[in-house]
Amino acid sequence: MKRVSLLLSIVAGLLVAGVLASAPSAADPQTTIPLGVTIGGVEVGGLTPEAAATAVQQAFQAPLELELGSTWVLVTPDVLGAVPVIDKAIERALAATPYTPVPLGVAVAGTKTADFVAKLAQRFDRPAVDSKLFLRQLRPWLSKERVGRKLQQRRAVRDITAALVDGVRDAVRLVYVRVRPGVTRRNFGPVIVIRRGSNRLLLYDGMRYRRFFAVATGQSRYPTPLGRFTIVVKWKNPWWYPPDSPWAEGQKPIPPGPDNPLGTRWLGLSAPGVGIHGTPSDASIGYSVSHGCIRMHIPQAEWLFNHVEIGTTVFIVAA
Repeated sequence: MKRVSLLLSIVAGLLVAGVLASAPSAADPQTTIPLGVTIGGVEVGGLTPEAAATAVQQAFQAPLELELGSTWVLVTPDVLGAVPVIDKAIERALAATPYTPVPLGVAVAGTKTADFVAKLAQRFDRPAVDSKLFLRQLRPWLSKERVGRKLQQRRAVRDITAALVDGVRDAVRLVYVRVRPGVTRRNFGPVIVIRRGSNRLLLYDGMRYRRFFAVATGQSRYPTPLGRFTIVVKWKNPWWYPPDSPWAEGQKPIPPGPDNPLGTRWLGLSAPGVGIHGTPSDASIGYSVSHGCIRMHIPQAEWLFNHVEIGTTVFIVAA
């Protein structure tokens, strides 16, 4: 009798243990996210936290499209310093009611984004190119200027950061500003060409011919130098100082006045001691008789003085 009672007790104990083992525990955590829940636009309903985290991470790592004019650049968020805060989003998703959109927090390292944008600017920016002056067939010729472009870096960092934080993967158009050249064919200004052999001075506005003057140039012993020069000084009513040359031996400085060899205007060139000036000796115009300077009729020298500036290019050629 005792054996039967003991056997029944053992069987009853095993049956109770089996029932308890098969019953769900109220302490078990929820293991899947409610249906219809999204994290940052990614469907995670019904997924375990681990599977949801993987899905959100993969979706977040989709490259961002950056549009730079006609060029497209694809870059992943990690290169831009963006990191999704997935753990907190998963916690909110587990506690959310079905079909609730859960936002995905994103931390962006601004310095990393700015560094990437700076590299883009270094690669794609184009400096403006000014027109350059040359002499072709005895006439001024200007190369074509080129407009540059400069990436608006601060705005680009702002727009890229906004796209990363919002989870947007539409193309982000980065904005350039046009950089205009300072010197163009249109605004170049005056150019002087002096033909020493024919004693002529021609004034151009950039490449456009404007006016011609007869002049006197240097005699064979003191020739007017050939080359490219600039006007470095402009004087009204200049003093004349005798050059250190046998040509002016024994002469003294002459103040402004009707007898001044320089007339009333002096345009000094970058060639030492050489300039364009008026002369009271009108009969010398058209001949090679000066000490190397370029002489003009006084009224014409005054007109030219008013239409050129310091820095004006002067070509002197042998023609």
